[in-house]
Amino acid sequence: MGLLSKKDAKLVKDPLADNNPITVQVLGICSALAVTAELKAAIVMAISVMFVVAMGNVVISLMRNIIPSKIRIIVQLIIAAALVIIVDQVLKAFAYGLSKQLSVFVGLIITNCIIMGRFEAFALGNSPWRSFLDGIGNAAGYGIILVIVAFFRELLGSGTLLGFKVLGNPIAGEKTGLYKLGYENNGFMLLAPMALIVVGIIIWVQRSRNKDLIED
Repeated sequence: MGLLSKKDAKLVKDPLADNNPITVQVLGICSALAVTAELKAAIVMAISVMFVVAMGNVVISLMRNIIPSKIRIIVQLIIAAALVIIVDQVLKAFAYGLSKQLSVFVGLIITNCIIMGRFEAFALGNSPWRSFLDGIGNAAGYGIILVIVAFFRELLGSGTLLGFKVLGNPIAGEKTGLYKLGYENNGFMLLAPMALIVVGIIIWVQRSRNKDLIED
């Protein structure tokens, strides 16, 4: 952060902890439910949202003085939709299997409250550079939570990380599907309610470390 002023660095660092979009602002919860059963999907979703928020913030900031206030929401939606289409086409071209796995959730990035919130609350009133940093910071804060949740859900639910077996050793090769005793996959971790429970635990840990986040 040495190249950034304190104010600019704060735009990136604050959403990582004290002003996290998911655990503090309570935005983007749907993604935490939908795409965190596997770590790879969560990472791709985090990167996709980062691209859309950061680039969208820059475009909105560049256009902020020429967008009529009456249609600003429509303009924001069009910009977000165009960026989401780019993400969708890139995934289909270079990671088709993962694109099919994420399915409609890539298209639903446009409905992510974080994106419209940053467009409306920040990009419309700040320079392109600061808007870019704000987008990177908020998307990174969002992505960190997704990755943490996906890490524990895939590890404990499937015994794998990024598709590689981590818990349990094969007795007679992968084809048998038999693993030594010591850990048995917990399928409950792959169900949507467990995403909320894991997010709840993260929120509890965060607030236990920072009492200022506890609401009176």
